[in-house]
Amino acid sequence: MLFLLIASVMILVAFLIVLPPLWRKQPAAEPDQDQRNIAIARQRLAELKEQLQTGALTQALYDEQLLELEQALSDDLDISGSLESHVKAAETGGRWMATVLVLAIPFLAGSLYWALGNYQSLTQADQAAAANQATPELEQFNKMVAGLAQRLEKQPDDALGWTMLGRSYKYLQQYPKAVVAFEHAYKLTGDQPEIMLLYAEALAFANNEQLAGKPAELVFKALAMEPDNTTGLWFGGMAKAQAGDFVAAMTLWKKLESLLPPGSEPQQEIQGLLAKLATQIPEGAAQEQAKPAQPVKTASIDVQVSLAAELQKSASPEDTVFVYAQALSGSPMPLAIVRKQVADLPLTVNLNDAMAMMPTMKLSNFEQVKLLARISKSGNAMKQPGDLIGVIEQATVTDKSSDKSPHKIIINSQVK
Repeated sequence: MLFLLIASVMILVAFLIVLPPLWRKQPAAEPDQDQRNIAIARQRLAELKEQLQTGALTQALYDEQLLELEQALSDDLDISGSLESHVKAAETGGRWMATVLVLAIPFLAGSLYWALGNYQSLTQADQAAAANQATPELEQFNKMVAGLAQRLEKQPDDALGWTMLGRSYKYLQQYPKAVVAFEHAYKLTGDQPEIMLLYAEALAFANNEQLAGKPAELVFKALAMEPDNTTGLWFGGMAKAQAGDFVAAMTLWKKLESLLPPGSEPQQEIQGLLAKLATQIPEGAAQEQAKPAQPVKTASIDVQVSLAAELQKSASPEDTVFVYAQALSGSPMPLAIVRKQVADLPLTVNLNDAMAMMPTMKLSNFEQVKLLARISKSGNAMKQPGDLIGVIEQATVTDKSSDKSPHKIIINSQVK
């Protein structure tokens, strides 16, 4: 619309310059003798009409002199007809030309633009203008992100800041930088499902959206802690589908479908993916997958922890407390672990399969375990001299659904 308005104004200005001279009754001077004679006769005719109107001439004298003027002009030009008709023809010549220009110029210009122009460039120009208008906002956002990154170099222990920086880089589609930011946040927060899933997503996008390896490990670790996490179920199904395990992918996405609002766009998208997956699964496997799932064996153990009175002064409220279970023999890797502070004591925690650090090393794989509660001033997960510790050398692991009483640990000794 702006282009058409500007073009219309320019045409109007051109008409205002060109048309008035053509429309005026006075003709422009002509170089040849005939045109000069016509001009002189026209001037004389105007004088006669003025004298007739003022009464200086009678009608009879006016007719007589008009006849003489016509005769003289006829002799000069060798033409016939009245003087008024020739004068009128000369006057209307310019007006005729003006009318032609008014009609012809817009029509001709429109035809040429339709044949040779590119009206789509107007839309492209509008889009470019909109992009230029958005550029300052993007530049300001980039400055804010750069400022946050500089601040975190000086304050590297700000987990929330690293999370915000990772989200910002993800928005800017700078995935390698997002990976670094989320890695910092993960190291500071530990096994937090939200951070783990953000970290996994950034790793996947930085690797051509492939979830195999570290991203899948993070996703399924988060799902073990929060089985109904919709983001985890989405990425888990995607990881299984990329690995060719369509049955497992369908299981995860069916659960996700049941958790989404009925009729919502995300649920419809999942239903479409499930329909595609169904075509990838062999008939026998599909029937097996349709059977009701067997209950999964899970286990947990409740532990009540307190600090002996004689060691109260040896610990600070902000010191870290680790409560965990180990296998009676073999690897010392915890089967399940909880991290708290001395300020939380006394406390009761539940150790369960969701806290397993490896799928093959979890409570339900063992009947008997060793329970430990340790206070670490350094916050290090590895046992160090000077740590305060309490131990139950052997405890029975029970089914999560069975009745059980907590195992009581008193932290009453020091690691030598």
